Amino acid sequence: MRLHRNLCFAVIDGIIQVFNEDAYADKVIQQLLKRDKRWGSRDRSFVAETTYDIVRWQRLYAKIADVKQPFSRDDVWRLFAVWATLKGIKLPDWKYFEGTPTRKIKGRFDELSSNRVYKESRPDWIDEVCVKELGEDVWSKEMTALNRQAEVVLRVNTLKTTKAELQKRLQSEGIETEEIANYPDAIKLQERANVFKTDVFKDGWFEVQDASSQLVAAYLDVKPGMKVVDTCAGAGGKTLHLSALMQNKGQIVAMDIYESKLKKLKIRARRDGAHNIDLKVIDSTKPIKKLHNKADRVLIDAPCSGLGVLRRNPDSKWKLQPEFLDRIRETQQDVLKQYSKMLKVGGKMVYATCSVLPSENQEQVKAFLNSSEGEHFKLIKDNKILSHKSGYDGFYMALLEREN
Repeated sequence: MRLHRNLCFAVIDGIIQVFNEDAYADKVIQQLLKRDKRWGSRDRSFVAETTYDIVRWQRLYAKIADVKQPFSRDDVWRLFAVWATLKGIKLPDWKYFEGTPTRKIKGRFDELSSNRVYKESRPDWIDEVCVKELGEDVWSKEMTALNRQAEVVLRVNTLKTTKAELQKRLQSEGIETEEIANYPDAIKLQERANVFKTDVFKDGWFEVQDASSQLVAAYLDVKPGMKVVDTCAGAGGKTLHLSALMQNKGQIVAMDIYESKLKKLKIRARRDGAHNIDLKVIDSTKPIKKLHNKADRVLIDAPCSGLGVLRRNPDSKWKLQPEFLDRIRETQQDVLKQYSKMLKVGGKMVYATCSVLPSENQEQVKAFLNSSEGEHFKLIKDNKILSHKSGYDGFYMALLEREN
């Protein structure tokens, strides 16, 4: 591989923004890819994947390069040199790489590979929490899986097409896909591509959604004609899936505390042809109280640590703080207690997170069932998805029923 200056400069700028300016990696990369309209798919792929790679392995690379945050521009070039050397890429004769000790880099990598926190490049406190909750063996396997690049998985929008028709049309646009066993609405790309620029996306035939995430809406056991409340809808990935499962019949009330996210959902719903969705901003307790005892189904896709989706959000492990975990556990219990009141007697509710920690998952459900708000509920089943077993994101979902 030959390195090109303008592409490398983009990566360097991106790393500085992520670590020194606390910007989110996905937003940074979106901006970087708009720099030069002449860039082809390989150029764009290099910028995105190299930036993510250095973010993902920052602790390991920084230790090898002997640099610390906040990183100077020269420090980031040293990180880049470590990345390139370990990838077997010949460093060009640029001033940024003068004196790069390539043999020493490889030797340091071999030394540090015996230390788990450096080998998998993770913060000490996250390692300690996850070992405590999952056990060292399971967490080691999980972290290895979460350090792999996420595949691009699509959910077929069955309101507009079928899986076979979608695959055929994507193929006509030069994108090869394959089915995923036991995921009825999912297909994955054989090679990474910018699917958002395709005509088939603009026509609303699919959404980009990880295979594990696609299991959540189906877990809620919705039927056409029901009244369903999606309490933490966000930009609406699961809301849109619910609409498809309900065949556009009945009503979905999509709620969120962020109006900006619901506006994105409105645009996506229009593109997907999902017409049974009503949007409600949670700006007080009134929207929730108005729905007490009204819903056949309630989905609580709760805010969480996001430790199950580090494959696609590698910068979050560096931004996450221990005190956030404590706060989010309180929030999770609160939303369970408050939002469950919207369910009718005989109705069903799913509590879900994209975390692998039992303290955010099974223990939250257990605490809810032992509370006064949860005493009329029973747990029907739950599903604990680990990335190293599934090959996709880590997730948790529990199906509960209100008995009286």
